Amino acid sequence: MTRFEKLFQQLPDSVECAIITSDVNRRYFTGMKSSDGTIVAFPDKAYLIIDFRYIEKARNTVTSAQVIEQKQPFAQIRELISQHGAKSAAIEAQTLTVSRLHMFRAALRETEIIDTDVLSNAINALRMVKDAEELSCIIKAQEIAEKAFDNILNFIRPGVTERQIALELNRLMFDFGAEDLSFETIALSGTNTSMPHGVPSEKPVADGEFVLMDYGAVYNGYHSDMTRTVCVGQPSDEMQKVYNIVLEAQNSGISAARPGITGQELDGIARSIISDAGYGDNFGHSLGHGVGLEIHERPNASPNYKLPLPKGAVVTVEPGIYLPGKFGVRIEDFVILTENGCTNLTKCAKNIISL
Repeated sequence: MTRFEKLFQQLPDSVECAIITSDVNRRYFTGMKSSDGTIVAFPDKAYLIIDFRYIEKARNTVTSAQVIEQKQPFAQIRELISQHGAKSAAIEAQTLTVSRLHMFRAALRETEIIDTDVLSNAINALRMVKDAEELSCIIKAQEIAEKAFDNILNFIRPGVTERQIALELNRLMFDFGAEDLSFETIALSGTNTSMPHGVPSEKPVADGEFVLMDYGAVYNGYHSDMTRTVCVGQPSDEMQKVYNIVLEAQNSGISAARPGITGQELDGIARSIISDAGYGDNFGHSLGHGVGLEIHERPNASPNYKLPLPKGAVVTVEPGIYLPGKFGVRIEDFVILTENGCTNLTKCAKNIISL
């Protein structure tokens, strides 16, 4: 079954046409990366309208939809809707701009434009569950990131700056085959590690400090995400204590991850360990999030996500404790939810590493 067929299984019968315009969802359905284009899909056929810059590539690679060169896009969309006798068309309400919506309404006056979340929610539901091809890309992206980690350990030493560590991680990932970076690499040291999403600076690493690295690679459009906190020299007793609490919380979260558990429940299991240890106020972000074509996508493992996590979802497990003016620790793996539990896709060791 194609992804378009699965999409219309998710949609109510009142949706006779789906208009997909976001870059990431266009890539999900066609397998091709582009910065522009429109998918016009019906229950029995789909079309990709794309401009001259991408037309040759699209004709050579896209098999899930009929490729049409873009000339007058709204007129072409209107003609396709007329050919298929569709009376309604759903748009991606979660990504389409208001001005673009006005343009669709003006161009498709005889078509009912469904501007609720129905199409966006259906696509999100599909994308949460990774198929074998998607999973292989995610695993490859993680392998690239882990090779970079193994190599960066030989680079980190007193005097090297946070920015130098971040740049070296980036270089290593590209050398090992990354298509792109999952996000701007985070590399922090010392007191800066207490900022969960701090920006690498010219601060040099000093002996006895933690170095926190949060980064990922992209392979064939799919992201990886991992965080490791290592120590340059020997950690203090307090640093070791906090690290072990975070590790216990993470291991408990991974052990509990399974289809059917809600994101709220999974978050609570790991969070309770940190809270019981007296650091509840120092864990201010959610436990995890979905990963795929985007670095943050559904489902989430957060206090506000009350929906069950589906089999086939890839979710991060990344508890942390952040002590302002002292240090912070975060350990992040990501897992694929399987029939009765999960499989950890992150293979790097998690014991505290002293460099």
